[in-house]
Amino acid sequence: MATIYDVSVLAGVSLATVSRVMNNNTKVSEKTKQKVLSAMDQLGYRPNTIAQSLASSRSNSVGVLVSQLDGPYYGPMMTEIETALRAGNKHVIIAAGHSVESQEKDGVEFLMSRGCDALILDVEAVDDEYLIKLHQGDTPIVLINRYIEEISDSCVYLDNDLGGYLATKHILSHGHKDIAYISGPKFKLDAQDRLLGHKRALKEFDVEFDEQLCFEGDFKEHSGSLAMEHLLSVKKTFTAVVCANDQMASGAIAVCLEKGMKIPDELSFVGYDNIPFPQYISPKLTTINNPIHEMGKMAAFWVLKHVYNDPKASVENTFIPTLIVRDSATKPDREF
Repeated sequence: MATIYDVSVLAGVSLATVSRVMNNNTKVSEKTKQKVLSAMDQLGYRPNTIAQSLASSRSNSVGVLVSQLDGPYYGPMMTEIETALRAGNKHVIIAAGHSVESQEKDGVEFLMSRGCDALILDVEAVDDEYLIKLHQGDTPIVLINRYIEEISDSCVYLDNDLGGYLATKHILSHGHKDIAYISGPKFKLDAQDRLLGHKRALKEFDVEFDEQLCFEGDFKEHSGSLAMEHLLSVKKTFTAVVCANDQMASGAIAVCLEKGMKIPDELSFVGYDNIPFPQYISPKLTTINNPIHEMGKMAAFWVLKHVYNDPKASVENTFIPTLIVRDSATKPDREF
């Protein structure tokens, strides 16, 4: 088995230079780097990552815990995290917590047991106290899509209250007064904040929140379909539907179209997240932009800056939602 010494001899450079190349040190010239890489390739040399970890006290791996692994929301976030860390010569280990407290804690313990240098956590079920205590431990953590005042410097998050407010204000500005709402799971903090923003906009326009026109979904398309069936069965007047995410909005609109309703002429919709596919349906969905891919990148940059001392990593902690106006909302024309 080839050794680092064999590589240095074949490449005609010092052991220190080979080590710099393996650690992606920018002080090595491109010509020298290619000589070392060529020697490694000829010898079939593979660095001993365990030995490297022991020598540097770093595993060069970062743990990422997300709520789920599928869907159009988490994929872009994980892609940006992995891309940014790989560019910094780091690798990711991914676990899923499924929004269950015990599974989120198990995920954290698993990632820490793998010797991760830091953890990027998108968690919803564990409480603030647990995360504050975790933050005080030896393994650095950064939270994504969550804000805790006591550890705010380690949080990358979106102002979901403002997002909920902007979505509903857009509907109200078109003259709607009878408005249904499809919320996310109310135990989730982002769903809570979006609902608070919705209610704040209603209050500003002197419109009462109607509990009978509120349905709690689970952020999936099917729950949007169930919500629409329920809302239409209530037999109460409403001319618009505000949805806590685009997936539920898509499910709700599908039910309306199946019933022969014209959107937005008969019923206006606004979603939340700005995921790709609602841009290509008819009508194109008006929504709130949630830059989850950028938040993923910022979480990775936070790790590169605070854990690996990368001077080029610039971190933005707070993201502001914006309204994306398309075709799914108009002035009320007919009541249901």
